[in-house]
Amino acid sequence: MAQLNITLNQDEILSLLKENSGDAFKKLLQESLNAVLVAESKEQLKAEPYERTEERTDSRNGSRERTLATRIGTIVLTVPRHRNEPFKSMIFENYSRSEASLIAAMAEMVINGVSTRKVTLVMEQLCGKSISKSSVSDLCKDLDKSVNEFRGRPLEGDYPFLIVDATYFKVRENQRVISKALMIALAINEKGKREIVGFELYNCENKENWCDFLMRLRARGLKGLKMITSDAHEGILNGIRRTFPDVPWQRCQFHFTKNIVDKAPKKYQAGLSMELSAMFHSSSIEDARKKRDAIIKDYADVAAKAVECLDLGFESSMTVFCFQESIRRLVRTSNYIERINKELKRRSNAIGVFPNGGSVLRLMGALLMEQHEKEQLKRRIFFNPEYEEILLQGEKLKQIAREQEQFLVA
Repeated sequence: MAQLNITLNQDEILSLLKENSGDAFKKLLQESLNAVLVAESKEQLKAEPYERTEERTDSRNGSRERTLATRIGTIVLTVPRHRNEPFKSMIFENYSRSEASLIAAMAEMVINGVSTRKVTLVMEQLCGKSISKSSVSDLCKDLDKSVNEFRGRPLEGDYPFLIVDATYFKVRENQRVISKALMIALAINEKGKREIVGFELYNCENKENWCDFLMRLRARGLKGLKMITSDAHEGILNGIRRTFPDVPWQRCQFHFTKNIVDKAPKKYQAGLSMELSAMFHSSSIEDARKKRDAIIKDYADVAAKAVECLDLGFESSMTVFCFQESIRRLVRTSNYIERINKELKRRSNAIGVFPNGGSVLRLMGALLMEQHEKEQLKRRIFFNPEYEEILLQGEKLKQIAREQEQFLVA
């Protein structure tokens, strides 16, 4: 990755901060992104300005100005030009997609007459001008195409791990405001990279909808699964059993802990939570079972319902012990996807109530695409030796899946 050199005028920035902090942050963002553009140019040319090297691939040919609308106002960027091969930058594609989706969703609210004066003012701050209905329509079409291509893309290769969850957004439908469930699937592929492999909007989280969601993933090529992690929602469990019957379920240990602790008297909750954490972080399944037995013995008289919950759900929360510790910590909970959900919620706060389901998929889809691209730039979370170890557990995992199905049927 190219090194960034950002030059800022200290007196100018301090003066702007004193008079208008918004202008100061615009200036900081503008200088930072201009530095990124310069670094990208150096990386593509493989040479500094006026530097003569054998690796140089092209020469500079001046620059041009281009505006970029952001949440803190419109900034002007100086985009380098190359003489023979066009200069390419990820700034406008990556930054503008989520910005454009937010603008489009807010603009729809204005056009549909469900917004407030505040929304209109935010629109003007974001874009620097009002947006016409035709402009919004064109913008939405471009975003919809990108989002639909992403969420409908073929899934190639094997994905040993899948984590699923849902979060809710308020949507205006038939003159009413209702909550709709956005189901999201995050997978870890055979190369040890996380991917957003699917997302769909449904009216609720019932058995049929979760089954439909998982079947869509399978139809697009999701295969090679060794384990699926989620909370204990009945719809998810039914969908797993019907769609991936040979794949065992890992009950999210974070949610399971909360389920148990909530059933205990308040004065015992802190201590019980610490003991459950120690149990989940055991070195082996045998050690975890010993700690479970000790917890049941200690709390049977004072927290009977909590102990019963632990006993019934223990085995399904321990599927992850088929793998080595470095893998266990990655897939023992659904916390990673929960953090993504929180970010989606935060970014949707500017809208409040979405004008329709399409705008949810548009904005949240653009943000999930952005998250997916970030994951591809991160280092692998496991390598070939660990993956080979995962594959060796295939028969054991299938046996666990059969035992879980028998338990659920009973």
